[in-house]
Amino acid sequence: MVADLLVAVAAAGSAGVVYLAAAARVVKQYERGVLFRLGRVSGDVRSPGLNLVIPFVDRLQKVNMQIVTMPVPAQEGITRDNVTVRVDAVVYFRVVDAASALVKVEDYKFAVSQMAQTSLRSIIGKSDLDDLLSDREKLNQGLELMIDSPAVGWGIQVDRVEIKDVSLPDTMKRSMARQAEADRERRARIINADAELQASKKLAEAAQQMADTPTALQLRLLQTVMAVAAEKNSTLVLPIPVELLHFLERGGRPSPTDQDRGPAPGHTDGGPERHTDGTPPLPLTDTGDSLPVTDTGGSPQLPVTGTDGTPQVP
Repeated sequence: MVADLLVAVAAAGSAGVVYLAAAARVVKQYERGVLFRLGRVSGDVRSPGLNLVIPFVDRLQKVNMQIVTMPVPAQEGITRDNVTVRVDAVVYFRVVDAASALVKVEDYKFAVSQMAQTSLRSIIGKSDLDDLLSDREKLNQGLELMIDSPAVGWGIQVDRVEIKDVSLPDTMKRSMARQAEADRERRARIINADAELQASKKLAEAAQQMADTPTALQLRLLQTVMAVAAEKNSTLVLPIPVELLHFLERGGRPSPTDQDRGPAPGHTDGGPERHTDGTPPLPLTDTGDSLPVTDTGGSPQLPVTGTDGTPQVP
C-alpha cells in the first residue's frame, strides 16, 4: 500500500514537472509576448520574464520591439524633369503595438518594405533632379510621412527614412561636370575682372598723385630698386633718372635764358649788320671793279689785289 502511494506521488511529481516545463515561457527584455488561447488573443501583452501558459491550449508568440533597420532596394524612375535615376534608401522602424503587428498584417516587415519601395518611386516621379541631389532632407520627411501613414494602423512606428544614394547615367554626369566647370570659370572671370577694375582705379589715383608731386615718383623708383636689390641672386640694373632724360630732351633747343638775351654788338633787331661806330659796311662784289675800303677813321685805303690781279678784301 505504501509502495503504491509512493509510486503515485512520484508519478504526480513527474507529471507536474513535465507540465511546468511545457507551460513555462521566457520573454526577453526587448520582446513582448502575445498570448493566443484557442486562436484568440487572450489578455494583455505579456511583459518580459517568466510566463506560464496552458499547454496545448495557449500559444505565446513573441514580437521583437527593437528598432529594425531595413534597406530599400534601389528603385529606377524618371524625375519630373525627365531624367532617369536610380535611388535607394533605408528605413528605421519599430513595433509599438505587438498585438496589432501580429493580427492586422501578415508579415509587417515585408509590408513595410513594399510600402517603402512604392513610396520611393512616387517621390522620384514628383521631384526634380536638383531636389534629389540638394534637398534630400525635405524628401526624407516626405518619404517618412508616406510610409508612416499606413504603418500606424499596423502597430508600426517609422522613426526615420534616409535616401542613401542617387545614381545618374554617365552622360548626365558628364553634362553636370561641364556645367559646374563652366560656372566656376564664369565666377573666376568675374572675380578677375572686378580685381582689374579696382586695381586700375587705384593705379589711376596713384598716377594722379605722382603727377602732382614728381618727387613721389622718384621715391617710388628708389623703393622699387630696394625691393629688387633684396634678392642677392639677381642683377640690378639702375634706370636713368627722369631729370636726366628731361635735361637731354632740352639739349637740342635754346634755353629760355638764351632767348631772353639781346642781340650781339654790331647787330640790330632784324636790321643789317653795322660797325661799332654805327656805319654800315660796304658791299662786296665779285666783279673786277673793287670799291675803296675805308678804315675806322674814315680815310680811304688802297685796294689789295692778288697775284692774278683780282681785288681782295683786307
